[in-house]
Amino acid sequence: MKKRPVILVIDDEESMRDSCCQILMKKGLRSETAEDGSVGIEKIKEIKPDLTLIDLKMPGINGMEVLKKAKEIDPSMIAVVITGYATVDSAVEAMKRGAYDFLPKPFTPEELRIIINRGLEKKRLIQEAESLRREKKLIEENFITMVSHQLRSPIVAILQYFEVMLAEMAGEVSEKQKEMLTRASERLEELLNLISDWLDVARLDSGQIVDKFKPLSLKKILKKLIEDMHSLAKQHDVSLELRPSSENDIVQGDEETLEQVFSNLITNAIRYNKPKGRVLVRIKENKDFVVSEVQDTGIGIAKKHLPLIFDQFYRVSRKGDRKMKGTGLGLSIAKKIVDAHGGSILVSSERGKGSIFSVLLPKG
Repeated sequence: MKKRPVILVIDDEESMRDSCCQILMKKGLRSETAEDGSVGIEKIKEIKPDLTLIDLKMPGINGMEVLKKAKEIDPSMIAVVITGYATVDSAVEAMKRGAYDFLPKPFTPEELRIIINRGLEKKRLIQEAESLRREKKLIEENFITMVSHQLRSPIVAILQYFEVMLAEMAGEVSEKQKEMLTRASERLEELLNLISDWLDVARLDSGQIVDKFKPLSLKKILKKLIEDMHSLAKQHDVSLELRPSSENDIVQGDEETLEQVFSNLITNAIRYNKPKGRVLVRIKENKDFVVSEVQDTGIGIAKKHLPLIFDQFYRVSRKGDRKMKGTGLGLSIAKKIVDAHGGSILVSSERGKGSIFSVLLPKG
């Protein structure tokens, strides 16, 4: 059986409460009443009404205070302010405090019915939106689980079989077969990278990293990353240097995801550099932020691409980078992480002259 909506009438005039209840009863709605603000607040806590009519002028706690406390108790409750002293200022103030609508006294039964219908429709839409949000979240969580376990596992297993065959542990393999197995392995590696990046995006959308914040030294994080990346830099004939110019390098953040941001930026700076090029990582500060810059002497990014490089799956087509595979999610993930830290990531670049990526993080 469908539950009848509950309407609470908070008004110090008994005649107003009675007349509203009669109108609501004829409409088939369940009504409750409260003779002042204090009783009204307690009733809101107790019965969680779908819609509340609140008189502005009442002894004790006035309607504005009731409205404020009501929205704190139940943000989804629809509140309609009723008053015989209607002004533009009071209407604006009521809306600022979360009122859905404003009904000046005296009003007709039809006017009340119209505003109640609108309010209950709004309530229904809110409930439907919340239900869809919960359903979407459940689908996403189930999909993440499915991707993590039911897609990754068989791909990893196939890669392991290919490695066994390429090592000729299962028998002799011709050069042509090795070439085909190697290409298939590379494609599967790309698919695994895409799955990993997509999982990162899905997890970041849930906002879970904020719970892991603690004071961190950016110098320590960057020093470790640069030590780990010297072999990659040497492979690409690029010099890699950390140059901290600030004593204050402490931020509030999640170490794992910040490492992911700078690993992505430094890796790109190395891979898209020129032979004998340089990657310089700086740490400095301004009034409110610790600023980390990753500067390269690489091929740069055309001006038309700069507004789009943080979009998901967007990849800049660069001459000579056909062998450099990527998912197009790295910079998008980096931006999501920095945004979650309350910071910002900026880029300046010129084709043929290199790029500077700046990460601004609030001081810890």
